[in-house]
Amino acid sequence: MLKGKKIILGVTGSIAAYKTASLIRLLTKQGAEVKVIMTPLAKEFITPLTLATLSKNPILVDFFDPTNGNWNSHVKLGLWADAYLIAPASANTIGKMAHGIADNLLLTTYLSAKCPVIIAPAMDLDMYLHTATTKNIAMLRTNGNYIIEATEGELASGLSGKGRMEEPEQIVAYLNNFFSKKKKLLTKQVLITAGPTYEKIDPVRFIGNYSSGKMGFALAEACAQRGALVTLIAGPVQLKTQHPNIYRIDVESADEMYHAAKKHFSNADIGILAAAVADYTPAEKASQKLKKKTEDFSLTLCQTKDIAAELGKEKKGKQLLIGFALETNNEVSNAQKKLQKKNFDFIVLNSLNDKNAGFSFDTNKITILFNDGQEKQYPLKEKTLVAEDIIDNIEQLLAK
Repeated sequence: MLKGKKIILGVTGSIAAYKTASLIRLLTKQGAEVKVIMTPLAKEFITPLTLATLSKNPILVDFFDPTNGNWNSHVKLGLWADAYLIAPASANTIGKMAHGIADNLLLTTYLSAKCPVIIAPAMDLDMYLHTATTKNIAMLRTNGNYIIEATEGELASGLSGKGRMEEPEQIVAYLNNFFSKKKKLLTKQVLITAGPTYEKIDPVRFIGNYSSGKMGFALAEACAQRGALVTLIAGPVQLKTQHPNIYRIDVESADEMYHAAKKHFSNADIGILAAAVADYTPAEKASQKLKKKTEDFSLTLCQTKDIAAELGKEKKGKQLLIGFALETNNEVSNAQKKLQKKNFDFIVLNSLNDKNAGFSFDTNKITILFNDGQEKQYPLKEKTLVAEDIIDNIEQLLAK
């Protein structure tokens, strides 16, 4: 799957830089064209001559190369590549990437890259587990980057723990898997709902929920990476989309989300309803801020339109419709009822009883329930990886 692929390999100042020689050899052996960008400190760990010989391309370090008078354009590099792999990625570089600092060619190319960016961290275990590093890695994930988690083992410091860069063979296997998945949804139209809805009480108050939209946005990015054209209907969230194949529609209320979903579902091959849509909305919405008059206050609510049920009725032919169920009790039973009632092809169940799963977290723990009674349980994972699991199951249904 790597034949003809154009890959930028970013090498930072880490002892794990010695592994890049094997990594380049494996990539070129599979037919990839590799251009290497090194940070100035990376040259202290492995020589540019070694990497130039293996990649058969000049090594790029500075913006201007005085040996041949060439200007190394970060913009052109960012447009050239099919993937930008940064391996090893030091804590220093990860921190700069997360905060948009561009003080070398590797970082400016990262900010200019139009291709997927894949990051393989490498550092000592205390650095890897430090709150600043974990926050920076989470920020990079939120911004649409892919992380190849560090592994556990003996470290250069003599300590043993998590922080070793993944082995070159596994990184190449990740890239092969990444590119093989990327095309499986080519030309498919995917509709995704994400985030909460806000139901206005008056101009300054609303009824809402704690949904962050992270799961829906992860699904949108993953579908786009696999070639799909994605329409993302997003409630009020603070997230940004990255992939150019995502057409984003921002809404606020359940009614607005209902009309947008109805409008776009007819042209969709796949619908994924990940939004936490309000079941009720105020019967009357005050045009002015309500003032406190009495100790007690009552608010009349009426049901919102059921987006899932409506799209389930409209589903036709080979259209797929995927639902979500966030439960607090009788989880499986409630999810199975929703699966049948809404005419879903499968439903993704997660429970608020599971630690670090559900609203606001970067992780989730899911069970997928199918119409034939089959269940697939998955361990707690980053939501970006959960999205991949969900889409793998969609692709299996499409292949039937």
